[in-house]
Amino acid sequence: MTRVAILFDNFGPYHIARMLGASARLDIVAVEATPGGTEYAWDKPAVPAPLHYLPLAGSGGLRDVIAELDAKLAPLEVDAIALPGWSSRAAFASLIWARERSIPAILMSETNAWDFARKPVAEWVKRRIVAHYSAGLVTSDSQARYLVDLGLDKAAIFRGYNAVDNAYFAQAAAATTMPGGLPEAIRGRYFLTSNRFIEKKNLARLLDAYAAFRRGRSDDPADWPLVLLGDGELRGALEAQRTALGLTAHVLMPGFRQIDELPQFYGTAGAFVHASTTEQWGLVVNEAMASGLPVAISKRCGCAEVLVEDGVTGLLFDPLDTAAITRALDRLTDRARATALAVAGCARVNAWGPERFGTGMAEAVHFGMAHLRRPTPIDRIVLAGMARR
Repeated sequence: MTRVAILFDNFGPYHIARMLGASARLDIVAVEATPGGTEYAWDKPAVPAPLHYLPLAGSGGLRDVIAELDAKLAPLEVDAIALPGWSSRAAFASLIWARERSIPAILMSETNAWDFARKPVAEWVKRRIVAHYSAGLVTSDSQARYLVDLGLDKAAIFRGYNAVDNAYFAQAAAATTMPGGLPEAIRGRYFLTSNRFIEKKNLARLLDAYAAFRRGRSDDPADWPLVLLGDGELRGALEAQRTALGLTAHVLMPGFRQIDELPQFYGTAGAFVHASTTEQWGLVVNEAMASGLPVAISKRCGCAEVLVEDGVTGLLFDPLDTAAITRALDRLTDRARATALAVAGCARVNAWGPERFGTGMAEAVHFGMAHLRRPTPIDRIVLAGMARR
């Protein structure tokens, strides 16, 4: 079986699910670049067989990482290596390591050209880096177009990157009970969102939109409250805004929850909302749809292109239009509409689970092995120069 190293900086539950999905077709070496990473608060997941776990030290410069790959990964004789983008130190070092050994590198990307303003010099450098990848794995047309813009051939780009463990969320949500701290009276009739509390998640505008939704409705705390899962730097500001808007009884903030706790919320909510002003993908939307929830999400979420057909598999709104968010919330309280959206949404996301990641990864790997990319002299000079930084 073809042996492939798949590198991620810090493993979360969805990384494990994806690699297990690929393990039906490939022999996977699961490389964790920074096992002690703290950007996300998730518990460290187990790495089960048949994955071969290979943790790196997570320290030192590029040549230190390359030396570690030589010591730990080279003896495993991988046929290809899959890397998440082009910006992390470990991914860049691994690309150099693969290029120096003529091992095809697969670029896993969820980046869209519209994520933020692009700078010509930075884009030129990216093209020189992408020239060393033999194939790409994305999910949406927008992600694929960006890789084409960076010089990767359209025929070398495959689909299925943005996946979560759909079966886990569906089964666990169906069997759940109300989370501790939430009243039984709101089962099936509360809005749920799950985010880090940072600016781009647009939670302040969501609270304003929810305040408008509440006008003219019952004061009953069980009448479609809003539950904000997560935590972060804006928690204090959001709590103050909640108080100022008179929403203390209707907006609940239970904090960050691990993957084994999430189905309690997905399985008892009435609808899911995601209002980010920009989001490369938005895996919480996959989780919610797999759990059987109707969703209303921002048009600026990368997943909208693939998962949410407005009015069919979910609702879309302009994240900068407070009134549009309010209208979406109101539409989600229509039981018949919500049920239809949930059924269609679940069917849509089920086509994009770990198995699809595995299929796409296998296609990308075999293409890359058959078409090892030959970068131009300038591409090689740029990579060599960056390796000396």
